Amino acid sequence: MGDLNQQMLDKYRNNFLREVEEKVDDGDWVKMCMQCGVCAGSCTFGPDWEHTPQKIFMMIRAGKREEVLSSHSMWLCTSCYNCMVRCPRELPITHIMHGLASYAHRLGLAPKDQPTRDFSLIFWENCTKTGRVNELRMTISVYFREGFMSGVKKMWTLRNIGRGLFFAKRLNPLELFVSHGCKDKDGLRRALKKADEIEARRRGYEVQPRGYSS
Repeated sequence: MGDLNQQMLDKYRNNFLREVEEKVDDGDWVKMCMQCGVCAGSCTFGPDWEHTPQKIFMMIRAGKREEVLSSHSMWLCTSCYNCMVRCPRELPITHIMHGLASYAHRLGLAPKDQPTRDFSLIFWENCTKTGRVNELRMTISVYFREGFMSGVKKMWTLRNIGRGLFFAKRLNPLELFVSHGCKDKDGLRRALKKADEIEARRRGYEVQPRGYSS
């Protein structure tokens, strides 16, 4: 169990709802859920959720901390916003789902080898190095995250898409060696570091090293 998770567990023991209200983006809305189920019925991934949004909210209020934070459910949200548009109480459900996922990751409780989580980490590391996404490097990182042979199979399966991107000048093989970037990479890194410090101070976290160096 990580130090941060242990600290939060000790501080909020038997009061997971208060922990979510204080530490999760828009978490103070959770208590407003009236369990109508409209969010679950509106979600395109509804049948695939381990726990639908209104069930997640019920579990939070019931104090099921480990079950919620270790769940794959929040990571399935595609930000379609159907749930928010249709919620009779106008809860920011999408924001809460992403907030719970981010909080679970920060505490080290997010499920390992979760594809969405892995992609998010790969994307963040890729784009913060130069200020722009290097599509070729990111694609290779995603394809080969499960091993060399798995990566080769994925690249072969999607070879026609890659060919189309190349001829449309959307994929440059030279990007593998020299990445394009924004004009002020150092300024971007300073801004991101400052944003991290502000967020940590607002939420009462210790600032975590993000690796903004080139």
